Order: sequence, then C-alpha cells, then structure tokens
Amino acid sequence: MNATVYEKQRERLYAPLRETGEFVWETIDGDEYALADPQPISRSLRRTLQEAAERLGRVYARVVAVVRESDDKLLRQLGLPEATRGAVRLPMLGGAATVIGRFDFAATDDGVKMLEWNSDTPTSVVEAFRVNGAVCRALGLADPNEGMASGIGAAFRAAVDAYRDAGWRIDADRIAFAALDWHEEDAGTTRYLLEAAGIGGRFVPLSSLRVHRDRLCVLEEDGVTHTPIDLLYRLHALEKLAEERDHDGYPTGAHVLDLVARRKLALINPPSAFIAQTKALQALIWSLHEQRTFFTREEHDAIEAFMLPTYMDNVFHGSTPYVCKPIFGREGGAVVLYDANGEAAERDGESLYWDQPSVYQRRVELPPVRVRTLRGEVEGRLLWGAFLVGGRPSAIVARVGGRITGNAAFYAPVALQD
Repeated sequence: MNATVYEKQRERLYAPLRETGEFVWETIDGDEYALADPQPISRSLRRTLQEAAERLGRVYARVVAVVRESDDKLLRQLGLPEATRGAVRLPMLGGAATVIGRFDFAATDDGVKMLEWNSDTPTSVVEAFRVNGAVCRALGLADPNEGMASGIGAAFRAAVDAYRDAGWRIDADRIAFAALDWHEEDAGTTRYLLEAAGIGGRFVPLSSLRVHRDRLCVLEEDGVTHTPIDLLYRLHALEKLAEERDHDGYPTGAHVLDLVARRKLALINPPSAFIAQTKALQALIWSLHEQRTFFTREEHDAIEAFMLPTYMDNVFHGSTPYVCKPIFGREGGAVVLYDANGEAAERDGESLYWDQPSVYQRRVELPPVRVRTLRGEVEGRLLWGAFLVGGRPSAIVARVGGRITGNAAFYAPVALQD
C-alpha cells in the first residue's frame, strides 16, 4: 500500500467524523494524529487489561477512602494543594474513586504493568468509545469496545443518584459540562460526554463560569444573568483550579473548591478522583504493599501483578533503570528515563510540570511497533489505555509514540484478533 492509498483510506475513515464535528482533532496543528491502520489486540490481552483495570480500581478505591479521612500531613505529602483539602474529604460516590478514568499500561514480557492512572480528567474518550467503532465498522473488523458507551450513561446517572441520596440538590436544568471551548479535543470530549451521560445539562465554556453570590454560575450571553450550577462536569484539573485567581488577584479557584466542600457544588469527576490522580499515591500503595499490611491477599496479588515499584525517594540509582515523573504531570510532561547509573536516556522536551515533586518508578519499556503514517512507515512504542467507568472495566485505546508517550503520540484504532 503506497502513501497515496493510505491517505485515501485515512480520509475515508475520518472525513465523516470530521464533517459531523464528532472528531475534528484527527489532525492536530496540521500533523497527523489518528492513524488509519488499527492495532490488533487479542481477546486474551483485552481480558487482561480489563482485569487489571478492575482490580487496581478496587485497590485505589480502598486507599482513597482512607486517605480522604487523614490529616493534612498526609495530604500534603501526597502533593494535594491546601485549597483542595476540604473537597477531597467528601465521601466517595458509590465506592469508586472516580466516575470515568483511564489506566495506562505497558505490555511487557512480565505481563501488563500500570504506568499511571488518569483518574481526574482523562481524554481519549471519544477515540475509544466513538471513533474506534466507526473505524472498525468501515473496515469490517471486530470492535473490542462494542456496546461499552452505554456504561458512561449508567455511571453518570449513578453518580447523580449518589449525590442526591447524600442530600445534594441537583436540578437537571442546573447541570453544566465545561471545558475550554477553543480547544478542539477538550470541547469535543466534553460535548460527547454530555450526550453520552444522559443526565441533562448543557455545554458551557470555562470562560463563562463565575462565582456570584457564593455560588458557581454561568454568566449568560446577556452579560448580566448568572445561572447557578448544581453539578459541574469539568475537563479541568483540580490542581490547576486550586491555583486560579481573577484578574484582581481574588482566589476564585479556592472559592469554587470551598463551595464543593460546603456541598454547594457537586463535581464529576468527584474530588476523590484527584486523590487517585497523584502519582504519590502509587508510592503510598507500593509502600503498604511492601509492608504486607492493610491490603487483603487478593489486593496484594493485584499490586504485585500489575503495578511497578514506585517511591518518593530514588532507591534505584546504581542498581536498576528507572523513571522520574512529576506527581501531576500529563502527556509525558517532565518525564525522564534513566539507566541504572543515573544517566538520562531520554527526557521530555516540553516545558510543563518541571516544578512539581516527582516519584521514581522502576522502568519498563513500551513494546516497539511499526505503523504507517502520511509521512511513511515509522517505528514507535505502543501504550495501552484501559478505561474504568463507574468502577467497571470498559473500553480499550492505543497510543503510538516514543519511549515517552507525549503530546505528539498518534492515536491508533484497535481491532480484535480472532
């Protein structure tokens, strides 16, 4: 298949989704993002990824439930900003740490290993739940994510019910789904979840949100009317919200988080998802595992099988290759790969997240894979994502990038092998 044929196939797959507005970020800044050739996945690997996500989700839920009741010292050690601490102490919804999250896994010779959990503001949602099925149908292939989008609605409805059962007031006409409206991926992901959730509400740009009379409100187009919000889905990380101030210096983000703590605003994902997001929690989980305390035998088995040794201090130098990661970094930001002697083998080239505390994790290699692109055949590294929705294992997604999976990584559809 030459480049021209590949380009035509790619256009056939993605033009319909682009024209309907469902997937307009199939190229990003003029560069190819979505590949036309699906990555095959065996039924066995899919089962393993889903098993790992489900079992680790239970481990995280158990730890988060305890951490939220802890004192400020532990929350500070986990890197949680002071402004978030009242909100994160709220009870979890339905026993799960988050409503929708995505685990990232490396498939190694020693089994699948979790690199991190995107529990607070996961993306690749549209790609996994909408685009993957469209690509597989167009190519006559089996979609490993078939039917899984219905789980999103069930999870969101269960979260709303849990809030209401706990005494929160949530009116359907006071539900907002918010994101940066100029950011195609964030806005598209949020609009998709608005539709899939089926709980009512509307899309609003983050720029339209205001704190008014001790409520979070939407400033309507007339520039005068402030409509209070009871429930906010936000594709906006809590560590960023905690730092946000108005142009006059007023700590608006801290005020919003205080509204959450005082039950004047419900959030999806809930604040417990933010506890799970910090990679420092991976270090805490591994420490408890090594001490052979707290966890059940089944939980210890899951941690041993699917997690990597992770610490707040560098215990690997001089003995084992390792990775240094910022605790709230995303898209490979500020990640550095080291060899056993502490020499940097590869480092992220972007400018974000370098000022954060870091964790140190035993290094594993993402498996190499060759893929066709608009620029010809290239070799990359394959990262698997496995969604956990309402505590249940869900869709699978694949990214192909470098040894560090960064913003420039490709999205690859996934097809089931017989």
